This record gives sequence, C-alpha cells and structure tokens, in this order.
Amino acid sequence: MSLIESLGLAALRRIDPETAHGLALKALRTGLAPLPGPVATPRLACTLAGLPLLNPIGLAAGFDKNATAVAQLSRAGFGFLEVGAATPLPQEGNPRPRLWRLTEDRAAINRFGFNNQGMEPIAARLAARQRGPVPVGLNLGANKTSEDRAGDFARVLAYCGPHVDFATVNVSSPNTEKLRDLQGPAALAALLDRVMQARAELPRPIPVFLKIAPDLSEPELAQIAEVAVSAQLSGIIATNTTLARDGLRSPFRDQQGGLSGAPLFERSTRILARLSQLTEGRLPLIGVGGVSSAEEAYAKIRAGASAVQLYTAMVYHGLSLAPKIARGLDALLARDGFASVGAAVGTDRSRWL
Repeated sequence: MSLIESLGLAALRRIDPETAHGLALKALRTGLAPLPGPVATPRLACTLAGLPLLNPIGLAAGFDKNATAVAQLSRAGFGFLEVGAATPLPQEGNPRPRLWRLTEDRAAINRFGFNNQGMEPIAARLAARQRGPVPVGLNLGANKTSEDRAGDFARVLAYCGPHVDFATVNVSSPNTEKLRDLQGPAALAALLDRVMQARAELPRPIPVFLKIAPDLSEPELAQIAEVAVSAQLSGIIATNTTLARDGLRSPFRDQQGGLSGAPLFERSTRILARLSQLTEGRLPLIGVGGVSSAEEAYAKIRAGASAVQLYTAMVYHGLSLAPKIARGLDALLARDGFASVGAAVGTDRSRWL
C-alpha cells in the first residue's frame, strides 16, 4: 500500500462510511487513486464460463452500483468486474444510516436495499464504455415496490444485457423484504426460466450466474444446486452477506442487515465446498466472502472456486489489495507446482466438508 493510499484510507475512516465510499469512488474517477494496470501471468490466466480472464480476482457487486468508474476499475488489477445491483426503476433504498464499519472484526454491515439510479442510466454508461480485456458484468435486482419481482430480473437483463459480458441474478440480498423467498426451488425455477428466456433474446448470449445466501440449510443448498443445473445457468456465486452475528466484538454488531468481511470467510467457504461437491464440476463457482489475502483467495480456489471476488476487505486494505492478492496467488500456485489456476480448483475441498 502506498503512502498516499494509506493516508487516504485513514482520512476516509474518520467519516461516515457511506459518505467515505462516495468520496473513494470520486477519487477513483478523478485520477487520485493509483492504478497499476492489468495483473497477468501465464499461471493466473483462466476461463470463467467461457470468459477469458487475465487473473481470477474479481470485484464484487455493490462497490460501483451505478457503473460510474468502470474504466478506472478496469485498470486496478482485477481480472473481472461486477457492477450494480441495477433495478428497472431508480430507488433510494433504505433510510440512512445503512452502512457500518465493524473495525474490530474487519467487517461491515449494510442494509442498503438496492439503492441505484435504475437500469437506464446504468445501461447508458455500460454502452459507452471502451471494451477491453477485463470482462464487466451486471448484478440484476428487483424493485422493492414491484408487483412482479421475478419479471424485474428479466427486464434488467433484456435492457442492459447487450452492454455487459455477464449477468448475475441476485435473490440473496437480505435487505429487500422477502427477496430471499425467491431462493425456494419452485420460485427460483420460475424466475430463472424468465431470465434465461430474456438471455436467449439478446444479440449475443452471455453467461448468467446466480448469487446465493450463506444462510441456507443443507436441503435448501441441494435444491438450489439442482435448480441451477436444470436451468443451465453458467455458474453460481457463493456467497452474499450473512444474517449471522456469531463472535462479533464491534458495538455495531446488532445492526440489522447483511454482514460481510472477515467473519464470513469460513461460513461462505464451507457453502462453496459443499456446492462444489453437489454440482460435481458441472458449474463453475465464484467464491466471495471474507477474502483479504492471497492465502484466502487460494483457499477458496482449492475449495472449489474457479474465481473469487473482493469488496469489504478493500475498506481496510485499499484498492491496491486486488493486485497484491493476484501476485500473491501466482506465487502460491508456483510454490505448490500448479501450472494454472484451473489445476488448483477443488484440490482441497475435503478440508471444508
């Protein structure tokens, strides 16, 4: 981490977390944040659901909700980016405050509620971007007041799909009332059928992923795996934030919302490993939840992930964390004799089962 980044992070931590996040995005857009460019080595190069990646370290949805800093983030060392979530209509989300830093736990709790500018301005920005070697995907959401939430996902995909490289169906946010009910097998199958119909009508088919919650029971996880395979999804992202609060020390631990960051690592990695076992390699998996080091990214990959995503750890370690993890992962693969990321996927899954 550079001195400038270290000082910037220290300053941002002194103000309201959501305001700090907005300032960080502004600094990124205005060129104040150092951008190392692509991190690429022969070992790190991989493919995710047909998408060629320079490296398997991705940016999770939520950091750039409105796709305002895609050009800059594409030069920040990530192998792929996910923006959004986008809903058909703009919405304010839940009342502020709605984001808390749990510094003692290296975590965060949010209850944003899909705040975003709506699919139209987001699609316009995505359409105007200069395409490059870093794939950009969109997290699909539903409006809180919608009478057809399942249809919202298909609408956003139909409208924005021509301008992105992949899309993610997000039915696992805990911050929109009853959204997680769409993870039930019948509701999920019906929703995915509509989404995949919208995908079939795009000018070019793109991979569609499903993002799941870490709070699923074993039977629920098995049902989701079965539905995902049946729907011919391109992969699963495991996992979103958790409602669990085990072992937290921060005075903000009882705030309502989804918990992300370090405390989520073990829970999300166990879900990932079990999902890898259930799907038997039929679907690529993306591991997200608590990754703050090359060793943790490597653990997700060896538990069954073809790629990983970051977000909350950057609150504590800065944007330079992505290239640092990518380079560290390359060294770990070399140390253990793996010629590629793909060769390491799932090689230590049993440890997490």
